[in-house]
Amino acid sequence: MLKGQIHSCAGLIDYINEVGFLPLLGNSLIPGWSAEEVVDSDCRYVVLPDGGWEWPLWQWKGDIVKDSGCAYGKFFSGAAAFISKEWWPHFCNYRRSIYARPEEGSIEETILYTLQEHGSMITRELRAACGFTGPKMRSRFDSYITKLQRACRIVTQDFVYPTDRHGRQYGWGWALLTTPESLFGPDNNKADCPPEESLRLMISHLQKVLQFKAPATIERILKK
Repeated sequence: MLKGQIHSCAGLIDYINEVGFLPLLGNSLIPGWSAEEVVDSDCRYVVLPDGGWEWPLWQWKGDIVKDSGCAYGKFFSGAAAFISKEWWPHFCNYRRSIYARPEEGSIEETILYTLQEHGSMITRELRAACGFTGPKMRSRFDSYITKLQRACRIVTQDFVYPTDRHGRQYGWGWALLTTPESLFGPDNNKADCPPEESLRLMISHLQKVLQFKAPATIERILKK
């Protein structure tokens, strides 16, 4: 792991392409295995004297997705992560084999159908279009989105930021959601091998990246 050694968006893209799988933020899965931990301290979250904040890593997310062709979503135990263009077909191949396609008439199917119909939508627009407008509906809807991301049915295409009256962006931004088929094309979400072989290849690769962690540990991460 290159702790604190990456200083730019381009450098992080190169690192994602090298390691294949990289959570955005530090987590309890594997210490050191996150974009937050490999970037320089100047790229992390900083509170400014005037009460504002700077967080270059957070602002890079959209550019990383657009420039690298990688997938981004809540893939690991609900934690957001990047998966490189090279490894996405294997990850998608495996995950879709263990998470069944949404059942006909289910809420998940309605969400997918609505998203496919529109091409891409920010989360709050998709939530409203699917009828999740009542009290306490936001967290319930977000749980469905997370489930669909873990199943590799939804990914993030970009991030949309509101602007003030001077045209300056502000806030945390809204995820622009889409389907992998729309973002990567219909033929780039499956590998030319059985899901079990995709799992084996990912475990072998991540053992090297994560300094030879036990295969069972890596398999648990790849399942969740």
